[in-house]
Amino acid sequence: MLVEQQPSSPDSSPRHECGVCGLFQHQDAAKLTYFGLYALQHRGQESAGIVCSNGEKVTIHKDMGLVPEVFTEEILAKLTGHLAIGHVRYSTTGASTITNAQPLLVTHKGTTLAVAHNGNLVNSIALRAGLEEQGSIFQTTMDSEVVLHLLARAAHKGLETALSETFTALRGAYSLLLMTQDSMIAVRDPDGFRPLCLGKMKNGNGGGWVVASETCALDLIGAEYVRDIAPGEILIFRREGLKSLFPWPEQDSHFCIFEQVYFARPDSEIFGINVYQARKRMGEILAREAKIDADFVMPFPDSGNYAALGYSQASGIPLEMGVIRNHYVGRTFIQPTQSMRDFNVKVKLNPVRSFLQDKRLIIVEDSIIRGTTGKSRVRALREAGAREVHMVVSCPPTRHACYYGIDFPSCNQLIASEKSIAEIAEYLGLDSLHYLSLEGLVEATGKERRQFCLACFDGNYPVAPDLSFHKNSLG
Repeated sequence: MLVEQQPSSPDSSPRHECGVCGLFQHQDAAKLTYFGLYALQHRGQESAGIVCSNGEKVTIHKDMGLVPEVFTEEILAKLTGHLAIGHVRYSTTGASTITNAQPLLVTHKGTTLAVAHNGNLVNSIALRAGLEEQGSIFQTTMDSEVVLHLLARAAHKGLETALSETFTALRGAYSLLLMTQDSMIAVRDPDGFRPLCLGKMKNGNGGGWVVASETCALDLIGAEYVRDIAPGEILIFRREGLKSLFPWPEQDSHFCIFEQVYFARPDSEIFGINVYQARKRMGEILAREAKIDADFVMPFPDSGNYAALGYSQASGIPLEMGVIRNHYVGRTFIQPTQSMRDFNVKVKLNPVRSFLQDKRLIIVEDSIIRGTTGKSRVRALREAGAREVHMVVSCPPTRHACYYGIDFPSCNQLIASEKSIAEIAEYLGLDSLHYLSLEGLVEATGKERRQFCLACFDGNYPVAPDLSFHKNSLG
């Protein structure tokens, strides 16, 4: 899947796909947080940061760039203490600047507080306007900063009351970590949109607790998965032990199903579902729903790899890698001249021309958002000599904007909201186009439909967005 960053605007709430990781009660908290963020790099490539505490002194380092670009051995050596939280960020409408890099760190009446947030608050602009009327001064354009201001306002009531009052005032998606000088707090919204898991360092690794966006971070640092942070849970880590608060009434979860389709790493367990197996099942169900006669199945690496494997095994059509990915393309490279059409596609993926000549192909993609990248890729296959190009997509048509933290642009930029499936196929230059049904997608997860947020596909928003504050998102 490829989406393009939208410009920020005072009318739009900053949305961000991010990853968080935190360590409590471990002598190498910052270094382990670094490795946790390294495992979560796919969730954000614009900035990275870690804040660390030894119980008295709090230190922070953050910058623009990938995790290994932001942190060196020398920098990590200065982040001392038994408690750390970290963040990797990919902004979608908030400005990509160091000011908006997280964790955000403030001091209020002698208490230091940091926050690292994944998700999107749908009422942040209304809350921010009210806080500014009362004299609050904001330093960033991030919705995450609202959390700090609300906590500061209620700090005199004690930590637990302040946490309950703050988070029950928020609406939308948030899986986040907070940190004071001597405690860590993990919070997940009552709908459970975004993932957040709890792990325990194995005794041989020094003990301590870990919270991370995905289980792949636990695997890398040698922690055992304990459980997910429950939807609607505020989990407080103190030296004397852990305590959970549940300030919301019980309700159904609304897990973001797009985590399974695209965003999560395939070696993670998300919402109790193995992502690798779910993506394979999507391909298997696609083979049942879209029967196509072709010479072979191939993904555009790496987005369609696992669904392509499932489609191939279920259909009996061989799986081949008809395009080769250049794994050494960095985040930036010298831009070509305008005359070098489709260079951005070719620099990453190159067709195997002699192999594709006169072949009938089934291309497997995880999603189609704008369609511009897919059009260039299909054209490259035609130019390489492919006789037929069919495409299957391992999710339904994406017709509606996301307000909960996945970077789907305004509806009028979503190709499926403007065109029929036949029109999309014609635009992309395909012989046929088939999407996985919504029923098939849910079936692939092994869970019930009511447990998921499917708003980007069916337009039913579990938490109604304040559309007066989302002009850009609507187009």
